[in-house]
Amino acid sequence: MNWTRLILVLTTMVALTMGCSPKGDIIPTEPDYADTTQWYIVNRNAAVDLFYIVSTDCSDYQLEGKTIHYADTHNDSLRALLCGEMVGIDHLLAGQLNYYSPYYRQVTLETYTSDSLVEARMSIAYGDVRKAFSYYLEHYNQGRPFVLAGFSQGAMAVVDLLKTMDDSIYNRLVAAYVIGYKVTEPHPHIRPAADSTDLGVTICYNSVRDNNCALPILSEGNLMTINPVNWRTDATPALFIDPRHSDTLTITLDTTSRLLHISGYKHNDYMLPLIGREGNYHRLDLTLYADLLRRNIACRAAAMQLRCY
Repeated sequence: MNWTRLILVLTTMVALTMGCSPKGDIIPTEPDYADTTQWYIVNRNAAVDLFYIVSTDCSDYQLEGKTIHYADTHNDSLRALLCGEMVGIDHLLAGQLNYYSPYYRQVTLETYTSDSLVEARMSIAYGDVRKAFSYYLEHYNQGRPFVLAGFSQGAMAVVDLLKTMDDSIYNRLVAAYVIGYKVTEPHPHIRPAADSTDLGVTICYNSVRDNNCALPILSEGNLMTINPVNWRTDATPALFIDPRHSDTLTITLDTTSRLLHISGYKHNDYMLPLIGREGNYHRLDLTLYADLLRRNIACRAAAMQLRCY
């Protein structure tokens, strides 16, 4: 019996029963992951893969007088938005790893103005990512260890994959990077990282100026945080030179709120439209720490190879 194909069928059935999109929503055509145009892939013949899920790159758009709340993975202009992030993250994080990133029907930014809309619409995005991950395992991965990573909406999908993957697949997980989102429920496959080299763990954090700047939809109720500068889970502050501006920053983990506090940041960073808040550094969560994350991914991947071989 082809167990991977069976898992794909079961995953599809689960996705269909996860919940329905809001009544009246127009749903774009489902991506077919046997079609290579539904992927961004860089094969470096490495022993470890990076599977990355892009964040929210699309806003609501009009089609024949109707407002669409999901990315259309067959629309060239919308694909270009997702592809821009895919290419950028390959440059920032993948290093020498093989890189796989699927196009998926992500929900648009406007969805995040309502928790209920997020809950209803994300079933479409989750379903696509589950199918993409199953296809990747069957056709691309070839049994190699892999890193999971996602930012913002992509991080939400990483959490979903961790909860739904088979134990045998989880055993090949190097680490999962839940960047700019939260983990609110314990799960056997979601173990908080304790340092810079442990394996099979989840790295999670959100950056703010102070607790008043937090966005609840991204960080409220988070159970785990690690400081990506000193890789500690306590309040030990870490000095960090901003690679973009050469400012000296202090990054401190607030163990009560589980938020990363950034002090010394003197610039007006891009603020999320619609849901953004001054002093919330969501857009820095990936770019500010990119060099640290790339080195950490490489370090954990090397440790995984030593454990496997």
